Amino acid sequence: MTTAPTTDLNRPESPPLTELVSRLSEDLKQLTQQEVELAKRELSRSLDQAKRRVTQLALGAGVLTGGALVLLAAAVLALATVMPAWSAALVVGGTLSILGAILVLTGKDKLSDVTFKPEQALRGVEKDLNAIKKAAE
Repeated sequence: MTTAPTTDLNRPESPPLTELVSRLSEDLKQLTQQEVELAKRELSRSLDQAKRRVTQLALGAGVLTGGALVLLAAAVLALATVMPAWSAALVVGGTLSILGAILVLTGKDKLSDVTFKPEQALRGVEKDLNAIKKAAE
């Protein structure tokens, strides 16, 4: 009496290797597209932030220039009553120039804080690559 080998009819069949490779390829393609979209969104946010800061800096510089011109004229007229007009203009102009330079340098420092590196997307890609390497082992 021979017994036939037993088969487990309840065990699900594994998909063929070609189907698994195809799924993996599609998943990687979708993951790559999502990472690229994330990087684009991050860069867009950084660019918008930089635009706002540059606009604010330019508007501030314009208003400061207008105010400085009026104050410059008033200060020169006031100092011209106690010293020659040319020296009064030199004192007032030099003082305002120093103040303007300080304001431009501080605005430049704030602008340098903006980064154009999509850090979140890069972390995601690195994490994905590590997961793929582990799965391949």
